[in-house]
Amino acid sequence: MTMANRLAHDLDNILARTEPLWRDLRGQRILITGATGFFGCWLLESFAWANHRLDLGAQAVALSRHPGNLAEKAPHLANDPAITLHTADVRHGDFPAGTFSHVIHAATEASATLNNEAPAAMFDTIVEGTRRALQFSIASSAARLLFVSSGAVYGTQPPHIAHVSESFSGGPDPLDRASAYAEGKRAAELLCSLAASTRFEPAIARCFAFVGPYMPLDAHFAIGNFIADGLRGGPIRVQGDGSPLRSYLYASDLMVWLWTILFKGQSCRAYNVGSEDALNIAALAGEVAAAMPQKVNFSIAAAPTPRAQPHRYVPSTARAREELGLRAEVPLREAICRTHAWFAEEGFAGHPVVARGAHA
Repeated sequence: MTMANRLAHDLDNILARTEPLWRDLRGQRILITGATGFFGCWLLESFAWANHRLDLGAQAVALSRHPGNLAEKAPHLANDPAITLHTADVRHGDFPAGTFSHVIHAATEASATLNNEAPAAMFDTIVEGTRRALQFSIASSAARLLFVSSGAVYGTQPPHIAHVSESFSGGPDPLDRASAYAEGKRAAELLCSLAASTRFEPAIARCFAFVGPYMPLDAHFAIGNFIADGLRGGPIRVQGDGSPLRSYLYASDLMVWLWTILFKGQSCRAYNVGSEDALNIAALAGEVAAAMPQKVNFSIAAAPTPRAQPHRYVPSTARAREELGLRAEVPLREAICRTHAWFAEEGFAGHPVVARGAHA
């Protein structure tokens, strides 16, 4: 069974919820940067599914520094005649020739390692990459661009704000080297605003935390680490005190939101993308353990500090719900089960994650 067949239920759901939108891509070309990452693989999966089912006659160009990764992760996508792989670094590589109707700029992974060890490279990749993606979009006659931004642009969420909205005026500390990723996304959003015109409309998706097939299990994302622990038979280990609060949107919901924002989002308007259902990391470990097909234990390394305010990273999605009619459909437990099952079928053979501090 191919990966696409294993994702058929999710892909059918995405198409059912977005079908009227795809007419904008009939006979058109779309460029997707960052095409071999978690977001990129799902964007290509959902594009290929809609393209085939609706007979759109559309073409997608998948830009990546390492397009060979797609052949390893999803050979059916790499071999799809409607998808062309293009090798380039968004900072200085050559973009593809020809005209495009739409661009999704999803390059730059939320890599804690790169952000900590090479913050200047992280900042430059985001800012210069976005500048060049915008220049390319305008030169290639694209009418719409979706910039995949981040909830990190808000900086530290105040503990008294349960769900941070797009109107929140806070931000990261510009003198903190660890702010390179967040400040890069903020600067890139400004570049989108500066590039906008009556003929070119950039929309912005501020993405929070997610779960689903293709996600990295060995990065700094708690839910991926815990699923990896479960795949190894446990135990699931929380290295901190388990107090940070997060929320998780499943990949099929994520795709519905991103495609909708691309096709229908207002120009130069940001939309939070994520779940509003918050839980702390300790409770998350319990959810993952309970979702495993076999009994798995979990442990928490430290006790919470008395009277300390837990770190929050939870969006308000009122704007997306009210303006675009978006909603989260897949409950967290089901999202974990689907993700675990996909990796189990893929023959996951991960290694223990050594460093797990404050998880995203």
